[in-house]
Amino acid sequence: MNLALQDPFSVAKEFPETLTNTLNYGHSVTIQFNHKGDYLASGLSDGSIVIYDMVSQAVIAHLEEDSHIRPITSISWSKCGRYLLTSSQDWWVKLWDLSKVNSDVSAVIREIKFDGPIWSACMHPENHFVFTASLFEDLPVYVDLTVQDEPSIVKMTSMPLVENNQDADSNEDVEHTRKKRKKKNEKHMTLVSIFTHDGKYIFSGTSKGYLNVFEVNKSVKLIRSIKVCNSNIKNLMISANGRKLAMNSSDRIIRQISLPDLVNQPQVNEDEEEEDGKDVWDFEVDHKYQDVVNRLNWNSVTFNHNGEFLIASTHGQSSHDLYLWETSMGSLVKILEGSNEELIDVKWNYSRCMIGSIGLDSGVIYLWTVPFPQKWSALAPDFVEVEENIEYIEKEDEFDVIDDNELDKKRLEEEDDFNVDVITKDTTDARGFDINESSFIIPINYEKNFYD
Repeated sequence: MNLALQDPFSVAKEFPETLTNTLNYGHSVTIQFNHKGDYLASGLSDGSIVIYDMVSQAVIAHLEEDSHIRPITSISWSKCGRYLLTSSQDWWVKLWDLSKVNSDVSAVIREIKFDGPIWSACMHPENHFVFTASLFEDLPVYVDLTVQDEPSIVKMTSMPLVENNQDADSNEDVEHTRKKRKKKNEKHMTLVSIFTHDGKYIFSGTSKGYLNVFEVNKSVKLIRSIKVCNSNIKNLMISANGRKLAMNSSDRIIRQISLPDLVNQPQVNEDEEEEDGKDVWDFEVDHKYQDVVNRLNWNSVTFNHNGEFLIASTHGQSSHDLYLWETSMGSLVKILEGSNEELIDVKWNYSRCMIGSIGLDSGVIYLWTVPFPQKWSALAPDFVEVEENIEYIEKEDEFDVIDDNELDKKRLEEEDDFNVDVITKDTTDARGFDINESSFIIPINYEKNFYD
C-alpha cells in the first residue's frame, strides 16, 4: 500500500506490537530475512528450505532437491540476495544459487562435509564463497569455497589467547601458563562464530564465557580474548550499525557490549594501549538484561535496524512471549504476546518493521507487524474523513453552469503556478532504499502450487 494512504503516526512506530499473521509450511526450525526484507528463508526439520515472499507472504520456492537430510541449524543470506548458505545436523554446509531455483539445474553450487554436526555457519558479508562455522565438539573453521572441489579450511582455536602475565618473572612462567591452558583446551568449545559487518574480524563465543576476536587473513589470527562470563555463550548478534554486540549466555543474562570503531581504528598490537591507558579491545558491558523474578533463559536475541531496541525469545514451556528492551537505558519496553507455545529463533525485518519467530512444538512462523490504518484524506487536499454520516449542504454555486472557455483559462493559470519536475529521477523508494542498488529477484514457477 502507498505510504501516503497510511496513518503517519503508525508509520513512525519503531517496533511492532501486534501478532498479525502466521506462516505454516512444514516444521520450521530456523528463519532468516534477506538484507532488503523482501524474502524470508525458513529451514525445516526435514532439511529442506522454504522461501516466502514478504509482499504476498506466500511460498515461492521449496528447495528439496540436493537438500539436507537432517534439521537446518542456520541460514545466512548474501548481501545481494542471490546466494544462501545453510548448515545442518547432517554435517553438511551448502551454498545455494537462487537464480537456479525452479529450474532443471541443481541450485547447490558448493557443499562441504565436516566431521560432525554444525552449530551455525555465517557467510562473509562481501564474499559469498567464504564462511565461518562452529562445529559440534570440534574447533571452529574458516572456509573458502572459491575453488570448486578444493576448499580451503583454516581451523581456528577455541582456547583463549594467553595474555601478558604481569606476575610472571620469566619466560618459563609464561610458558607454564600456556601449557596449563593448553590442557584445558578440550573443555573449551566454540558454540557460535560470526563476521563483523566489514568482514575484517570474526567474533566467537566459547563454552567457558570467552569472547575470541580473530583477524581475517590467511592464517585467521587470534588477536584478543575477553572473559565475559562463566557460562556458555549461545548467541552473538551485532547491530546493523556495527556499534553494539548482544551476547546471550547460559547464565540467563543477555549482555550488551559497545564495540569500538573496528573500521577506522588502526590495528592494535597485543601489548599496545591507547594514550589514556584504556585498551580499545577491552569491550565494556553497558547493560545486562534478565528476568530476576522468573529467572528465564533466552533462546535467541536480535537488534532492530539502528540498535535502539533489543528483543529476545524466552526458554521454557510456560513462557510464550518476546521481551523487548530499549538499549540506551536498558529498560523493558514491551512484552509481545500472542503465541501459545515456546518461541525459539527470532529475527527482525528492518525494512518492513516486522519481527518473526518460530514456535517450538508446531514449527509455525509468527509475524508481529505494525497494522497501518488507511488514511483516505491523502487522496485529495479537500477530502475530509468523517466518523459517521452527516447531512451534506451544497454550496450556492456548486452546480452552476460555467462556460468551458472560462474553465480552460482557469485550468491553464493553475498549471502555470504548479511546477512538476519530470526530469529528475528518484533515488530512493517509499521505504528509503536506494532504487539503483542491485536487488536479486528470485524466479517463480507460477504453475506450481506449493500448498497441494
